[in-house]
Amino acid sequence: MAMNERSLGRRLLAWWILIGGIILLTFGSAFAADEEENRQNLVYSYEFGIGGILGYALVLGFVLLIARGLDWRETFAFRRPASWRTAGLLTAGLLVAILIVGGILERIFHAGEEQGLDPAAWQSDRIGAFALSALAIVIAAPLTEELAYRGLGYFLLSQFGSWAAIVVTGLAFALSHGIVVGIPVFFVIGAGLAYLRFRTNSIYPPLLFHAAFNGLQLGIGVVG
Repeated sequence: MAMNERSLGRRLLAWWILIGGIILLTFGSAFAADEEENRQNLVYSYEFGIGGILGYALVLGFVLLIARGLDWRETFAFRRPASWRTAGLLTAGLLVAILIVGGILERIFHAGEEQGLDPAAWQSDRIGAFALSALAIVIAAPLTEELAYRGLGYFLLSQFGSWAAIVVTGLAFALSHGIVVGIPVFFVIGAGLAYLRFRTNSIYPPLLFHAAFNGLQLGIGVVG
């Protein structure tokens, strides 16, 4: 038992080092960026798409390395929800809550513009770059972030209680985006996804929700 606790403690420390590194990197990049840089059309640059995919792949590699030797089904909640109907109702409720709270906070802080996922208009001549960016945003980001926060992070922090895991992973998720004005919005989203994982005991509902939400946000930004 003591050995198991020490093992989990070391893994939790490694997780914190990883997340801390991500937070420092994202905030450092944000502060170093040119204030005059137009972030609205980042999704139309190859650098954004390729960099995003490679970055998420690197983070995912570290997450899997930390989880090596653990039961991945238990660690990452790779299991079907007991009831897809319940999961669907919870997901719908979460969507409404995020749209209401996130909408209010977005009007105040405008985190979407800072994140660069709200392009000014569709640019058909940059469809290749957009496709790579969409792959990073809709597939790579949700997969990596769910396994890192609602998977490994939630599992390691749940020894302190489910609500501690929900709040802490939500805060870590918010900080890791490196956008000061976006912290309230991303915390609501992160904590909401952690709550969905808690209630369904499965990573699949938050993963599907995250991918769909990112895709919807990107789509609205393009056609809006």
